[in-house]
Amino acid sequence: MKKLLLSICVIAGLVSCNSKNDKNAELGKKNVDFYSNIWEVAVNEGRVNILDSAYVDDAVLHTVPEIKGKANAKAYYENYVVGFSERQFIIKEIFADGDKLVKYWQFKGKHTGTFFGIPATGKSVDVIGCTIVKMKDGKIAEEQDFMDNLEFMQQIGLIPR
Repeated sequence: MKKLLLSICVIAGLVSCNSKNDKNAELGKKNVDFYSNIWEVAVNEGRVNILDSAYVDDAVLHTVPEIKGKANAKAYYENYVVGFSERQFIIKEIFADGDKLVKYWQFKGKHTGTFFGIPATGKSVDVIGCTIVKMKDGKIAEEQDFMDNLEFMQQIGLIPR
């Protein structure tokens, strides 16, 4: 009888773990689909208004300086749309564990507009980077980008090679 009860407890524990893992995987897939679509529309199509509904109200972009709030996050990314023509934002790889995402990306474009106050240089950029994302209730709560800023500044002609 003890073996039977122990077996039932073990099976129940395994089913519970699998159920939690399945839910986490399902949530991760949903977040990946949402997040990938956001950047396709915002950057590649240039329709940054989608960002109004993509972020939580108190979203944080861990940049220098740090950006807080969804309106400021939208304004931050508008600089890329205004500053660059021929934009291509390519998600090379993206994976998730529930509400945590990591994307490996490539950004290409031609600096033909004002970008964070930097006048157009007409130079093309092609940079790769990685973003760590935290989602909350199906929206973006935090982002932290990693890319070679020196290479980026050299490509737009602000810093000599």
